[in-house]
Amino acid sequence: MESKLSKVVIAHRGASGYLPEHTLASKAMAYAMQPDFLEQDLVLSKDDVPIVIHDIHLEAVTDVASKFADRKRADGHFYVIDFTYKELLKLNVTERFNPETNLQIYPKRFPKGKGSFKLHSFQEEIEMIQGLNKSTGNTIGIYPEIKEPAFHLNEGKDISKIVLKVLSDYGYLDKNDMCILQCFDANELQRIRKELHSKLFLVQLIEFKEEAQKLKLFSTYADGVGPWYKQISKEFVKEAHNLNLEVHAYTFRADDLGEFGSFGALLDYGFNTLNLDGVFTDFPDMAVEFLQE
Repeated sequence: MESKLSKVVIAHRGASGYLPEHTLASKAMAYAMQPDFLEQDLVLSKDDVPIVIHDIHLEAVTDVASKFADRKRADGHFYVIDFTYKELLKLNVTERFNPETNLQIYPKRFPKGKGSFKLHSFQEEIEMIQGLNKSTGNTIGIYPEIKEPAFHLNEGKDISKIVLKVLSDYGYLDKNDMCILQCFDANELQRIRKELHSKLFLVQLIEFKEEAQKLKLFSTYADGVGPWYKQISKEFVKEAHNLNLEVHAYTFRADDLGEFGSFGALLDYGFNTLNLDGVFTDFPDMAVEFLQE
């Protein structure tokens, strides 16, 4: 998977426009839509199992508040890291909601509290994707994100080392393997490249507009950047390409169009106007279809 500046579709938290994010059901559905990559956000459990979940907290996507009411920290949050893997499996996963109002974030998506969904480990998801690659003959890749490494370190855990070991165990070692590793923490991504000697394809995620000025620095250790599409311009993408950086922007949602009249118009803006190399989307089927057309 050498840097080739071709257009890719990344299933953002799976087929999260249709099923609760980061569930194996959502990943299986996304896989069938044939994107190029499936994304995994990773947070450690108390017993060092990388769990596929977007936040270091549990309360916005599970029933943790009713099952383990006494496990809340002083700040009001239930932390993944305070639960063993076995305990986490007792939770039911639901469509993302606001824990204060109890209202789901995207009202037209899968109904909150319905169905039977569970958390799972990174290893389980890799085995499902590799198994599907074998049974279907496809070569769909993984796109893990190391979440909040500084928080984990503060809790006495080196999440990057643990994740890199899992990746290595499953054959993801260098840029030819269908794996892109991403992180918002620039210091950590540099550490992954320089201190932990990872040869994987690395993407520096960008949260703040001012970070867009640091492309030259990012190009010294990363292979790509992952900005919010609303914060970048054609010039940004051009500059990134001049530095041999791919640009995979987030997050393209058919139910959050902003000023765009249709999802097709939004994708056209991303792929054709901005000239992005890839998009993270909750609706991978629509993005794949757009590129095929």
